[in-house]
Amino acid sequence: MSTINGVAQVRRTATPVQQVTSLFLRVWSAWQKRRRRLKVQTALCALSDRELLDIGATRAEIDYIALQQGRARPDRPAPWRIGSALAIWLLINLFSLISVDRTEAQCTAQDVLRRQLAVKVDPPAPRSEIPISSAADVLVWKTIRIGTFTDTFALRSAMSAMGCGVGNAADEILARPAFTLSRKKAEVELVAVSVAELGFQGEASLREIYARAQRLGLALAPAEIAPQLRLQYLDQPIGEFLTIGMEPIGTWAGDAVVLTVANGGAGLILIGQDGRQDAQISAISRFVFVRPGPSMAPEAAAMAR
Repeated sequence: MSTINGVAQVRRTATPVQQVTSLFLRVWSAWQKRRRRLKVQTALCALSDRELLDIGATRAEIDYIALQQGRARPDRPAPWRIGSALAIWLLINLFSLISVDRTEAQCTAQDVLRRQLAVKVDPPAPRSEIPISSAADVLVWKTIRIGTFTDTFALRSAMSAMGCGVGNAADEILARPAFTLSRKKAEVELVAVSVAELGFQGEASLREIYARAQRLGLALAPAEIAPQLRLQYLDQPIGEFLTIGMEPIGTWAGDAVVLTVANGGAGLILIGQDGRQDAQISAISRFVFVRPGPSMAPEAAAMAR
């Protein structure tokens, strides 16, 4: 007969109270990290580009720096803080339940489908490919507002809150110094025309498309039009890709990019595409330009070139 010496390990099952406490502590820790991250983002976004360079950072690196700062120190909530933290957590959840109708995402594929089912949308009218002779021949497609955000951080936060997708190239462009926002609120009239309607067959270069549009009396759109249109064009049909007729903006690597508002079926998204002057564009591609008019605010007119 053999004897086994040792200590039998007893597996303890957490009680419901311990499970709830553990879950709450994890939620509280995540909330604290998010709060620190947003605080760092706000502080860095308030700095000028020169000030950012002085501390060895760029505007495109703000999100990464904020993320690292959020992880910098572990959260060890003291017992005496748990009660107040629980109260805050309950208030946050109560507020989210009250305001869910105002803050729920609107750009995801499910949101788009739900909206289309709830609101009967007439099928789009067949588009004529007959070349237009002047801007006066084109009806205003959509009127949107610009100048509604104080800075790009607020703009990007709004897109994130609504669940609007942003591609990597587009995300970088929104952080570039060349991407600016109007300081005053204004309404801008937009037209959507195909490359064929501008008088081209087959393909045309971006340079040729812009030159023809401006000859017809259309104006290039300020870069702000792209994200504003994404936020205000929630009933975009699946499969539609609208390239914004804008001055290309260079990435940090020097690649020229223009922005496109799209619904590829996976939700509403803002993406970047080749903005080189000699980039070849298909005749079926559609562009969004500004239609200048007497109602256009002076600052918006100056931005639209």
